[in-house]
Amino acid sequence: MWQQNYTPIAGSLGLSALVAALPVFTLLYLLGVKRKPAWIAALSGLAAAALVALFAYRMPAGTMLSAVGYGAAFGLFPIAWVVFCAILLYRITLTTGKFEIVKDSVGNLTDDRRLQALLIAFAFGAFIEGAAGFGTPVAVSAAMLTGLGFSPFYSAAICLLANTAPVAFGSIGTPILALSTVTGLPKEALSAWVGRICAPISLIVPAYLLAVMGGWRALKGVMLGAVVCGISFSVTQLLVSNFIGPELTDILSSLASIGSLVLLFLLWKPKDHFDLEGHSAPAVVPKRHPVGDLVLAWAPYVILVVMVLIWGFCKTELSKVSFVFPWPGLDKQILQTQPVVAKATPYGAIYRFDWLSASGTACLIASLLSALLLRMSLGQFLKVLAATARQLAVSILTIASVLALAFLMNYSGATATLGLAFAATGVLFPFFSSMLGWLGVFLTGSDTSANALFGNLQVVTAGRLGLDPVLMAASNSSGGVMGKMISLQSIAVAAAATGLKSEEEAKLFRFTLKHSIILASAIGLITMLYSHLIR
Repeated sequence: MWQQNYTPIAGSLGLSALVAALPVFTLLYLLGVKRKPAWIAALSGLAAAALVALFAYRMPAGTMLSAVGYGAAFGLFPIAWVVFCAILLYRITLTTGKFEIVKDSVGNLTDDRRLQALLIAFAFGAFIEGAAGFGTPVAVSAAMLTGLGFSPFYSAAICLLANTAPVAFGSIGTPILALSTVTGLPKEALSAWVGRICAPISLIVPAYLLAVMGGWRALKGVMLGAVVCGISFSVTQLLVSNFIGPELTDILSSLASIGSLVLLFLLWKPKDHFDLEGHSAPAVVPKRHPVGDLVLAWAPYVILVVMVLIWGFCKTELSKVSFVFPWPGLDKQILQTQPVVAKATPYGAIYRFDWLSASGTACLIASLLSALLLRMSLGQFLKVLAATARQLAVSILTIASVLALAFLMNYSGATATLGLAFAATGVLFPFFSSMLGWLGVFLTGSDTSANALFGNLQVVTAGRLGLDPVLMAASNSSGGVMGKMISLQSIAVAAAATGLKSEEEAKLFRFTLKHSIILASAIGLITMLYSHLIR
């Protein structure tokens, strides 16, 4: 059994952390400086991670290849599976002409681009995040915005920025449940602290989103909408996370936000007009359609919501038919040691092929039911299926490569080295605790994975520094949500959903990076406040 070594370079944590970060530097350089497509950056980062694992950490070559395969398999299923089925559903509505009716119905609620972004990217996206998560909200919301006439770039950027506030409670509270499992801390206490950290950010994200869209000029005309959206979501998020639990936090918060916005649209209209850069204005005034046509047009998305809710609440039963097996050449072949774990522990690698309980399967069933309901012929459906596969081929390669990179860094010990470097910050650790979660989600694309990766390290470090372990573990999940918008997995999903050209993915990464750092720093400061002044 190969044992991880977290200071392989001359026994120095600092030098080892610099070497461990080479794959991250590779990603940042290729995306941010050289402006290479995400798939090239992902494959290059994976190559760098393999070299670091082999020559710096002395990881056996067979074990290294097995870790790469394990990560790539996880990227293909369930992550890419969700994206594929979500885009398939959107293309079905597009091909049958029903999306035009959806566009008209949203346009009749409000023709203001800013309010449409709040309703679809933030509120509706949060609902899908709460029900399904794992890339589904960005895929669905970005595709809808593009269909409404938003430019592909802004559709992707807006949805990535909006998909922050709900992430910690996504997929029926899965990140919190994973954090509780890893740390042994009560999920109710973790949920409460995550809610207290995230609620202030949720309050400002709608306004922040509009300011990013067009500055103060865009925000001031619909400030009332941003305030209503932010207050309804954040207050509900705080109350539900503290008094009910993590499972329904996103569902109830998003419903409160959607209901508040729809009511506001019926009573109030903005006085100014704002054109978002690159959007295509409707050629005609939105039509008013009979109620029956509206119901039929929205039916695919209603079916989607119903299916993912059923799948979320019945996940335990549906998982009973999953194929679960130890990953060959990797499961318990690596020994994790202190201080990453309390005592030396074999590193597990169990792959779950949740063919029935996966959120992507719920999306697939929603797509099939929608195709039947909309009377799509078999030939039409197969053409849409093939077109979806062609559209997503490069994005799926990117997702598989990114997850392979993340898993390889985890199993080689490189990610733990970076975590220990953050943990060495002492009195500033509450701030860097959040940044550690941010790094974890940037690398893995998942708040659940980042919690599994760093949750126990947060608790161990908190004990050494005399800090509240529940707060530090919660900050990992809270900070992690701001890494979602810059993870290559999320960028690949957003690009695929909007049909964004591959050369624009680097531009999208650079656009979201500064906002990710700003909001993650805000989470860190809130954690510092709770840790040193309030408790």
